[in-house]
Parts: sequence; structure tokens; C-alpha cells
Amino acid sequence: MTPGLPDIRPAAGSELEELLAAPLGLRERKKLKTRRAIRSAAFDLFAEQGYDATTVDQIASQAEVSPSTFFRYFPTKEDVVISDDYDPLLENGFRSRPVDEPLIESLRQAMIGPLRQILAVERDEVLLRMQLFRAVPAIRARAMAEQQETSDRLCALIAERTGRPAGDLPVRALVAAMLAASAEAVVYWAEHDGVDDLAELVGAAFDALGPSQV
Repeated sequence: MTPGLPDIRPAAGSELEELLAAPLGLRERKKLKTRRAIRSAAFDLFAEQGYDATTVDQIASQAEVSPSTFFRYFPTKEDVVISDDYDPLLENGFRSRPVDEPLIESLRQAMIGPLRQILAVERDEVLLRMQLFRAVPAIRARAMAEQQETSDRLCALIAERTGRPAGDLPVRALVAAMLAASAEAVVYWAEHDGVDDLAELVGAAFDALGPSQV
């Protein structure tokens, strides 16, 4: 095992998979199922023998796919840890909020609602991911690009709601603050071995931001 990582396994998460697959066509559902199977196999191996000791060939074998199939879904081993399928849940959650609701509250609820759904079935996987983020420098380095994609999605959502350009500085600053606050909540949660309610921690981090000026 990687030093400092708990001996845990990701939950099957079939309910969450159904939720993620609901808006997709048949072809995209099959891709989602394969991607999640590869990720689940990878986390099993990371928990058993450590991240550094696990090879792409081992992950592919465990997931019953070829190495070339692995690389069609994940450009690198780090991407198995970094990437997830959760952004559509955040987008749908935000769009479901009342348009006259304060923006920061819509963002809070859009994040906390899906987070509770995710943790209900994949808490151990999320915790292991965060432990790996802290333990493996290569994963932290790769995480920046993934965070930028999430930032761009959120800026577009706020622009859609407010009519401001997605590249407007107040919009970008709000998203940056929100992502930083939620990231600190997740780091705190992982540092304390996931004993706290992560959704409540994220809510408390949002409270620290104060009212939005966007």
C-alpha cells in the first residue's frame, strides 16, 4: 500500500451510475460503464498494492480490457485518479435552482446536493482519491488541467444565469474562490480521514466566502 493511505475499496455505485447515465444515449452509456469499470479496477489495485506499484497493464487486466482501451479512456495513469464524471451533476443541480436565488446559494446547493449523492455510494473512493492527491506529486500536477475544465464550466453556467461574459473578472474570481473553498474543505476532510460530514464542511467553506457581488 502507499504509505498513509487507508485500506479501503470504492463502492459499486450502481445507483450513481444510473444517475450519471440517465441523460446519455446508448453509446455514451457504454463508454461511461467502461470508464467507471477501469477506474474501479484501478482503485482496487491502488488500495491493495499502492499507486506507484500499480501498472497500466495490471489495471487493464483487472478491468478486463486491453491496454489500448485503457489509453482511449485515460491518457495517463494519473488521469484515472484526477478525472471523474461528476460535472454534469453540478451543472444540472445549478440549472435546477430558482433563477432569483442568490448566486452563491445556488452554487452551494448545486455542489452540496450532488456531493451527498456521490458520497452515499462512493465515499471510500472519494476519500482514497483525496489521499492520493496528497500523497502523489504527479497527480497534483495533473490536477490543474482538470480543475480548469470545471472552472470553465462554472463560468459558463454563471454567464448563462447572469448575462455577464464568462470571461468577466468578477465571474472568474467568484468561481476561483468557490473552487478554492471547496478544495480546502475536501483537504480538511481527507486530513481527518473522512470522519466529518464533507457536505457540511463544504457548506461551511462557502459561508466563509460571504455574499457574492456577481
